[in-house]
Amino acid sequence: MLRYFCFLAVILGVRSASAPFITPCKKGDSACIIRSAQAAVPFLAAGIPELNVPAVDPMLLKVVKSEEAGLRLTLKNTTVTGMKDCTIEDTRLDEASDKLDVVVRCSVVLRGWYKLRGTILVLPIRGEGRDTIKIRDIVITANTKLATVKGADGQEHWHVSKWDHSFDVRTKTTFDFENLFDGNKALSDPVDAIVNANWKLVMTEIAPPIVRAITERVVAAVEAFFAAVPANELQIY
Repeated sequence: MLRYFCFLAVILGVRSASAPFITPCKKGDSACIIRSAQAAVPFLAAGIPELNVPAVDPMLLKVVKSEEAGLRLTLKNTTVTGMKDCTIEDTRLDEASDKLDVVVRCSVVLRGWYKLRGTILVLPIRGEGRDTIKIRDIVITANTKLATVKGADGQEHWHVSKWDHSFDVRTKTTFDFENLFDGNKALSDPVDAIVNANWKLVMTEIAPPIVRAITERVVAAVEAFFAAVPANELQIY
């Protein structure tokens, strides 16, 4: 069905009269769809101002809060870069239920300001200042349900009626929290070393709201495109 191609193409690039970024594919040709969508990654990452589609690289997250296992982390004015280099790993389609899963691999860098209080890996930790988080090879699976709605222009438009996600970091994450323990290096250096050595466990504690915030912004960009372009302009053959 057309809408499956539309969502896959839009989530990382689109083929339409308004955005002729990729080569159209036959329905069911997943290899072609993946190649075509991959070629369009930089276009969606940069945004499409004429269609009111916001850029997702760089992406500004004003506030993200995480409260897990006795740890309170707030990230403010965080800039996320690297989305333009994401790679489509797979697509999985269930035509009977209008569901599409898209698997994307990315490496991103987050830079901004943090405030941290509580315990991490049973260690007491506190600090406030600049932070840099580098995530290598995070694989995000976006699970979506699609629908058709009538737009303000009276035409039919695609709509993401429901979505969820899961993720796994495959390679490495490094954390640089400046001014831990008010700059006391005797306290901060050992904790910093332990946190980075156990990055996988740390990510399970702090990453879920961060990854969700990023995924939410991508879905918002997709929805903006759907609102701008009627479904009959999204082509497949």
